Amino acid sequence: MYRHLFPSFLVSASFCVIVAFRDNSEFVSAFQKINNETLKNSQAYETLGDATSTIGHRLTGSPNGAKAEQYAFNLLKKYGYTDVKFQSFEVESWMRDTVTLDVVPNKSDNFRTVPVVALAHSPVRAKVSGAIVDVGNGLEEDFEAVKDIIKGKVALVNIGLVNGKAGQKNLHRSEKTALAIRYGANAIITVNQVVGNVLLTGTASVTGALIGIPAVNISRESGEEIRSWMKVDNDLHAIIDMTNVSKKIKARNVIATLPGKSDDRIVIGGHLDSWDLATGAADNGLGSFTVMDIARTFKALKIKPKRTIDFVLFMGEEQGLLGSRQMVKELAKTKQLEKVKFMMNLDMTNNVFGMSVGGRDELIPFFQAVGEQIKKVDDTYSNIVSSRAGLHSDHQPFMLEGIPTGAPAGRLGANVYGCYHADCDKFDLINRSEMVNGVRFSAMLLYALANANDLPAQKLDTYKTRDLMVAQGLKKELILGKDWKWTD
Repeated sequence: MYRHLFPSFLVSASFCVIVAFRDNSEFVSAFQKINNETLKNSQAYETLGDATSTIGHRLTGSPNGAKAEQYAFNLLKKYGYTDVKFQSFEVESWMRDTVTLDVVPNKSDNFRTVPVVALAHSPVRAKVSGAIVDVGNGLEEDFEAVKDIIKGKVALVNIGLVNGKAGQKNLHRSEKTALAIRYGANAIITVNQVVGNVLLTGTASVTGALIGIPAVNISRESGEEIRSWMKVDNDLHAIIDMTNVSKKIKARNVIATLPGKSDDRIVIGGHLDSWDLATGAADNGLGSFTVMDIARTFKALKIKPKRTIDFVLFMGEEQGLLGSRQMVKELAKTKQLEKVKFMMNLDMTNNVFGMSVGGRDELIPFFQAVGEQIKKVDDTYSNIVSSRAGLHSDHQPFMLEGIPTGAPAGRLGANVYGCYHADCDKFDLINRSEMVNGVRFSAMLLYALANANDLPAQKLDTYKTRDLMVAQGLKKELILGKDWKWTD
């Protein structure tokens, strides 16, 4: 069972906040209305099913991506939002074409073709060969261990941690690719850890720009085969031949605004885009269509919040947080960034049971108090509140500006989680009642953020933001991702 430990002053703060919420019957009444509305009228599951069947995947820059943007725009208009807009941005679009991986003993014609998919932002054209070097989990210490032999070779790395040490932290596939490039590899083969010959894609670029070496993914079973062959032949070679498409295109975030009594803002968002191997039902149909159904719920109940709410469907998340970076850039340009009091991110949000806040422990008492009010409406809500900052989703650009961020904490079945970015991410993975749980409990959390008299976490200045990133152990990852903006 999860248990969060925090200082005694936070316990005292928690008591005060809980008392304040116990005296505020308006929250319980509002939560009950939200609960009734979503249980009776939620359309999240149905609209996601319709979109996956009529649009398919939602790859940024593709015709399908443009259809998804228009679908979201039209749906929010249908729900009664008059202030719905597109926020356009230009991106380097990447789309896969062909790729093959052949494994062959050195100086032999005995080729073995291995099923493979390209990782995004691999070169437009590449044909490379080289001896395969097993770099294990692909962490910096793993590359350091083979630094004398990896140059000009093909790195074979696990996507996840296999037989990792206790407390060891994994890296994103793009960060492992950046290490492969730094240590001189001429290609990288990533090995999925999901059983069942599942192929996984995703970006291999830390910046969203094209990388200099081909990056591909193979299944767990293929990885085990290659490693077994390497035990017999320690001079096994890989030949990777790929073509891809890259060009400048325009993509669009979709933003619907619910005006509040003040121009202080709560941003709730989820990325609408998906990869193209399947329909992106879980990643991130779950989050983005939940955001739209929360917007529907608030309109249906004629909620007039204290703080303005922006419901955002981001594009380009999968290719480098492109849409959320653009939104932060435009908020800064219009001097509205200071008005954003919280960013709630829904990425594969499902069957919500609590809240996770991005390393901002001062928010724990607030959300625990909110959770106590939710439990009065439905005692199945576990009210588990955790505090840990992470990267690689649309909260990141907001967090790096010092804005408090968080995400509803939920549960995903192993079969669902194992299919994200993969060729099995289809609508049949989605459970309606679990998705509705995501809508109703996330809507209650949003309502509290938008209507509480005060929020306990404020925007941090740049130095305190830097200190938070260091304290959360994110400095190395941010440096690898070229997002570390501080000089010390």
